[in-house]
Amino acid sequence: MADQKEAESKRVIASKTSDNSPAAQSSDETKSGWRQTAVENIKLVAIALTIAIFVRFFIAEPRFIPSPSMVPTLAVGDRLLVEKVSYYLHPPNRGDIVVFEPPPQLQEYGYRASQAFIKRVIGLPGQQVQVTEGRVYVDGAPLAESYILEEPQYEMPLVSVPAGQLFVMGDNRNDSNDSHVWGFLPIENVIGRAALRFWPLDKMGTVSV
Repeated sequence: MADQKEAESKRVIASKTSDNSPAAQSSDETKSGWRQTAVENIKLVAIALTIAIFVRFFIAEPRFIPSPSMVPTLAVGDRLLVEKVSYYLHPPNRGDIVVFEPPPQLQEYGYRASQAFIKRVIGLPGQQVQVTEGRVYVDGAPLAESYILEEPQYEMPLVSVPAGQLFVMGDNRNDSNDSHVWGFLPIENVIGRAALRFWPLDKMGTVSV
């Protein structure tokens, strides 16, 4: 009986000794370190996502070219960085290549509000635009347009650009669904300016104006 009690006492002592052993303490410290690392990683991911969302909504975002309407300046599949800061400071300028949400008249034809378009600004508020005899005229003066694919093969009567609106056209004049088809673009629909082409790599650089 005494021997049994002595053995039980030894087991209890051994158990207590084992729980407080360096190996047990090391295991607890390792688990605590993992938990701390996991928490820190979650915080880093949350911060990175917040920054990415902020940058995308207010500073810049990537876009790709889905159609040939801007050939030869931009080709189908090109990837662009669209910057938004400039237009917080000033309105678009003539010659800017802008990305924009479809205006109401296009949405009526089934285009989604999120389905961004890309064109070049040709006419600013208060200016008059006309297309005749293969040339685009702004306020009666023909534009020098080395960036277009070919001269426009259509006529468009003189129009006046209203306040708060833009007249935009594709560089591929004869294959572009632009202002000569559907009218004026509200400036408020402009998302940003095409600033940098980052794909394909062999054409990386600023977008020609």
